[in-house]
Amino acid sequence: MKAKSVIPTENAINKILIIRNQKVILDRDLALLYKVETRALKQAVKRNIKRFPPDFMFVLFKKEIDLLVSQNVIPSKSYLGGANPMAFTEQSVAMLSSVLKSERAIEVNILIMRAFVKLREIISTHKKVEEKLKEIESKLKEHDDQIVQIIQVINQLITPPASPKKKIGFSID
Repeated sequence: MKAKSVIPTENAINKILIIRNQKVILDRDLALLYKVETRALKQAVKRNIKRFPPDFMFVLFKKEIDLLVSQNVIPSKSYLGGANPMAFTEQSVAMLSSVLKSERAIEVNILIMRAFVKLREIISTHKKVEEKLKEIESKLKEHDDQIVQIIQVINQLITPPASPKKKIGFSID
């Protein structure tokens, strides 16, 4: 592997988006990583379309593109070029290595696979932290309830019993 052509894994992780509840990379970002034109990448995929079933690769709808623009994931629709972009899942990125045959494609493919793995590790860590926080929160809630009960008992012990009130005025026996 050539040292100058290696891209940091973080660069690839930053390109991973979640669309339709799947982690994907857009065709434009893949083309930049592979150092090919987006048009050439799309042509290679279309020539080998049987290798890219709908659960591996899909074309974005206009609403999805608008959502990416509104959330500042992409600066504008013109960023994507003219056609609707293709979104590639982890499996389709692996499939791209068989379609794009170059040293750069192999290096980038390995990089992207590592990025997906690292992203899974990060998500896993976040889930563990989230579970731990929920556990601590439930313990604190139990402690809060117990403290409230203790304070109520202390208040009952501190406050003197109410003495019967004397009637105002004269009483005749």
